[in-house]
Amino acid sequence: MRDKLKGILIAGAAIAALAVGGAAIAGAAGGEGENEQPITGSALDKAKAAALESTGGGSVTETEVGDEEGAYEVEVKKTDGKSVDVHLDKGFNPIGTQADEEKSGEEDGAGEK
Repeated sequence: MRDKLKGILIAGAAIAALAVGGAAIAGAAGGEGENEQPITGSALDKAKAAALESTGGGSVTETEVGDEEGAYEVEVKKTDGKSVDVHLDKGFNPIGTQADEEKSGEEDGAGEK
């Protein structure tokens, strides 16, 4: 009986280790948007202003610090209903804009790097 209990505990520990390892791998691979940090504080105000000036208006729907394209990313829904991502450098200067394909389904190419 003792050997059977020991075997069950070892099997349970192995299953738990596999589950934790699988979760760690999934987290490292990262699904889109899982580790996004929104822009906050005065940086948010500056980023919004720069993005809206770059797009000629609209409304900010999402922000992110340290995206793959620049120091900041601001998603703007333009007045025509299309969404664009405005990428900003650390000084809040636009360095690129691209259509948000998830939201608008087409590439506009305006100001792309």
